[in-house]
Amino acid sequence: MSGGEGAREPALPTIVIVDDAAEVRSLVRTRLRLSRKLHVVGEAADGVEAIEMARQHRPELMLLDVSMPVMDGLETLPRVLEASPGTRVVMYSGFQEQGLAQRALELGASVFLEKSSSLDTLADELVAALSAATAPVAPAVEPEEPDEDADAAVLREHLERFREVFDDAAIGMATVTLAGQVVRANAALADLLGRPVAELVGTPYAAFVGTAEGRLAAALQEILDGTSRVVQVEHEVPLGSVRRQVLATLAPVLDSAGRPLYLFLQVQDVTAQRAAEEQLRQSEARFRLIVEAVEDYAIFMLSTDGDVQSWNAGAERINGYAEDEIVGRHFSTFYPPEVVASGHPERELEIALREGHYEEEGVRVRKDGTRFWANVLITAVHDRDGRHVGFAKVTRDNTERREMLEMLEQAAEDQAHFLAVTAHELRTPVGVLAGTAETLREHWTQLDDADRDGLLDGMVSSAARLRRLLTDLLTASRLQASALEMSSEPVDVLRLAEAAVATAQRIHPADEVLVEGEPGLVVDGDPDRLAQVLDNLIGNALRHGRPPVRVTVHRVGDTVEVAVGDSGSGVPEEMRERLFDRFATGRSRGGTGLGLFIVRQLARSHAGDAVYLPPAPGEPGSGRFVVSLPLATPSV
Repeated sequence: MSGGEGAREPALPTIVIVDDAAEVRSLVRTRLRLSRKLHVVGEAADGVEAIEMARQHRPELMLLDVSMPVMDGLETLPRVLEASPGTRVVMYSGFQEQGLAQRALELGASVFLEKSSSLDTLADELVAALSAATAPVAPAVEPEEPDEDADAAVLREHLERFREVFDDAAIGMATVTLAGQVVRANAALADLLGRPVAELVGTPYAAFVGTAEGRLAAALQEILDGTSRVVQVEHEVPLGSVRRQVLATLAPVLDSAGRPLYLFLQVQDVTAQRAAEEQLRQSEARFRLIVEAVEDYAIFMLSTDGDVQSWNAGAERINGYAEDEIVGRHFSTFYPPEVVASGHPERELEIALREGHYEEEGVRVRKDGTRFWANVLITAVHDRDGRHVGFAKVTRDNTERREMLEMLEQAAEDQAHFLAVTAHELRTPVGVLAGTAETLREHWTQLDDADRDGLLDGMVSSAARLRRLLTDLLTASRLQASALEMSSEPVDVLRLAEAAVATAQRIHPADEVLVEGEPGLVVDGDPDRLAQVLDNLIGNALRHGRPPVRVTVHRVGDTVEVAVGDSGSGVPEEMRERLFDRFATGRSRGGTGLGLFIVRQLARSHAGDAVYLPPAPGEPGSGRFVVSLPLATPSV
């Protein structure tokens, strides 16, 4: 029999496979063909395509993934049934059941299957769905594990540990479809929202945010539009008489093409923090105007027109003006020229007079021209008869506080992105490796060459992806902790480059990788870490650029420069400033965002550096990534 689907057997029920991962569709299609129990008439990569397949083929069965770009499975399900009422829909998900199955059945699914189920029984379970009036959920018991080698055991252990971290985390966590529906939640989130986990699964998160529903919808749209990588929405949780304030952080998990697959949600209880902030604000408001001599606040009076009438020690320290230099001048002196030109200082006085006070944070200018971030409160002052006599203005320098908050926000963003990247990078390759290995072992003689080549290519790609992820995570962790151990010995840079190119060529035989340079250039360093530098640069060029990839090794003064370039369009200008930051990923093909960070840190650990040089005007190619290393000192 040929490697295609073959002629349709009249007695075989028809089925459409819907999954955003092409390698998963290929694996399932092959197993269904080998079963000789079902006929695959179409495939789709998202919900929109699934509806069209249902309308076009009217299949007897549809195997529908839950989390997909454009339209998720839960949103797609009722529309498929509307387009083809006779189709039995079987939900197929990499998420553990945890109540998601019940929600799928309520929407009209016949069966819910987990992707961890054995592929040997998949065809039988699908055929059984045709005769079941309301099919049961696939049992959530763990399948009997076959003997596995050491590598498979390590991969399984890493996946299990990630699940444990998710389920047992003290912070609320969930995975959410692009439409905003919760598909997996941990106990901490259930406790925060005051609902059992089973009730959360399959429910839009918007149902728990109260009046912040509009802000949540806008945040989801920012992610879908690609305008934001991480968004935050603070909202109250309706819990009867209890007032709970939480901060929800959403980050997309991207596929290899940079498209959102689903969302990672992190929810923190900030009730105590907000209460403390409000108490502090009220305390500050009570005492600001009491102590004139304080140095942490600029406290002074303004006339009804905004001219400075008094000055305190704190005002002189913060703004830099002595009292005789500023009294009588308009308070717009403290604002940047562009803000003054917009009329903003005058609007502040208008609002303070109308509403009693005006408060904001913004940029202010000192006497010497330097700028700082200030918290400003302007209060309208009236005499006993109610006549407006001026304004009291209190200014605090919040520069350090703002910088600390930005650092904390960045740390939270890095944590959310790290968890999202790890979950996404592990999920598909582990599933493909396990499923493909089982298929090859059980059905090797039944597969033709095209089937075997396709499955083996998927294994090679998935294994390389896992190996790269684990290596990058371990190296980045040790670099950050300053715990990376390195040896030092003479290393011939050209030979090292030639070995790296040979390795890349074996993994990517269809792509051309060239190397040239000066022989005999030696540096002192760790050969394994320097090899990792070259592997990351070449792999980066192959993933994000276009062959041929060129590696050159030359001497420049007392250093050796290794340059890696390709024939692609180069790094977008907006990416260049953060190119070597942790978790800096382009929008086109995803990845861990650690490769170039590791390259620069390892280069600097060898007393060198790594930079990106864009192409000169009119110069072809993508520019070059250049690693410079000091030449080894000749031995006496």
